[in-house]
Amino acid sequence: MQTIIEQKITTALAPVHLEVINETHLHNVPADADSHFKIIVVADAFTNKSLVQRHRLINQALADELAGQIHALALHTLSPEEWQKKQDKAFISPPCLGGSQVS
Repeated sequence: MQTIIEQKITTALAPVHLEVINETHLHNVPADADSHFKIIVVADAFTNKSLVQRHRLINQALADELAGQIHALALHTLSPEEWQKKQDKAFISPPCLGGSQVS
């Protein structure tokens, strides 16, 4: 199921970044259920779209799977600009608070 999700989202949105994480093991379902996923998608298609519009694009791409095997999706949908801002914050080193100097 993870591969199908990746293929369908890639075809529909041509993302610049895509992570599909199977979280089924975190839920009380059979081990082979493949029914709970977290998806992080960064795509130009999300620029100037509301969160609801972004989620609808994903839901359209995965309509067949949502009608059947997929029970739950945690969606994180970002434009490339939003992704870059998050990345920049994630990699900023904290300011030096003092300490010894090396000569």
